[in-house]
Amino acid sequence: MKTAADHLLELIRIPSDSSRSNRSVIEYAQEAFCNAQWSTALSIDIDSLGIEKINLIAAPAGQNPEMPNADLAFLCHTDTVPPAHGWTAALAPFVDAGVIYGCGACDVKGFLACLLCAATEMSKDSFRPGLRVALTADEEIGCLGSQRLLQKGKLLPRTLVIGEPTSLHPARAGKGYCLGEMTIFGAEAHSAHPRQGRSAIYDAARVIQAIEEFAKQLVGPKNLFFDPAHTTINIGTISGGTAKNVIPAECRFLVEWRPVPGETADYIPAAIERICKQMTQDDAAFRSDFKILRQQRGFETAPDSNLVHTMEHLTGRDSIAISFGSEASVFASLAEEIVVFGPGDMRTAHSPRECVALAELKEAVLCIKALMQKE
Repeated sequence: MKTAADHLLELIRIPSDSSRSNRSVIEYAQEAFCNAQWSTALSIDIDSLGIEKINLIAAPAGQNPEMPNADLAFLCHTDTVPPAHGWTAALAPFVDAGVIYGCGACDVKGFLACLLCAATEMSKDSFRPGLRVALTADEEIGCLGSQRLLQKGKLLPRTLVIGEPTSLHPARAGKGYCLGEMTIFGAEAHSAHPRQGRSAIYDAARVIQAIEEFAKQLVGPKNLFFDPAHTTINIGTISGGTAKNVIPAECRFLVEWRPVPGETADYIPAAIERICKQMTQDDAAFRSDFKILRQQRGFETAPDSNLVHTMEHLTGRDSIAISFGSEASVFASLAEEIVVFGPGDMRTAHSPRECVALAELKEAVLCIKALMQKE
């Protein structure tokens, strides 16, 4: 019988960044579930580039994966980010000093390996009723797989455990994740004659400065369960212009914000719109367009909830909050209780340092088995 480490070493070797189909990972997991006499159901979609993406729902023997209502569900994505440039050993995992290194080791194939190990180590009649495991596609590019599951009504969980690296702390709260694209419009002209045009990059710089000043106003004790305790804003990419001697007619930049739970969905977009409106009032020739690309709210499960208490007891660790995005945002309005949990530390993810300790894998398996166990 394979250990979680055995599963993880094989899973890391399977290329599964979001630019490709996740079928190979799904088929690997499906075989493991079938060997444990679980039933599985696939939901297949074709993305905008014509690439097949698959969600899988599994249920123990005697339970029907086609039935969406679940008392407890485990959710785990199957995609990774592309390996960092120059990371030649990304898909060649190795063990060193009790730690497995490789792409996806903690984000989040380690948790998937633990799920497969737990399912195969338990006897088929020992599982609690209303149990499901859902494996999703395209989490790293917008939680698209979990959104499809929800839109199709394939999974309706009462309580939900979502796999992400939390160093085995049950995370009962998390910030949301939102993204918008700002386009600033100018007018092209030869750079030797600047009065004949208008620089979109100069205008963008003024907008960015105003957004930065607004972001500073958000700093403060809003929700002390988080670090930082407030909504954060980042401008991560910017592009514009066509040549060094041409006044740029267009400039685009991405605005990312991570709202604390309870903040209204339109708070940041409304503030950005106000900034642009003020720019127009000050200069009628200023033109801009702001498009929201992604808007997922945060989640927060009560500290005295049954799931939080149970997982704190099982792990011997206090519950925490996470500042990174997760699929919890997709199910926040549906599930009564959500905890994000898994082996590994997110601070190593998305880099050649990505790793997970063998001891954490073993401990995670024990916790998952206890949650899956019939009372």
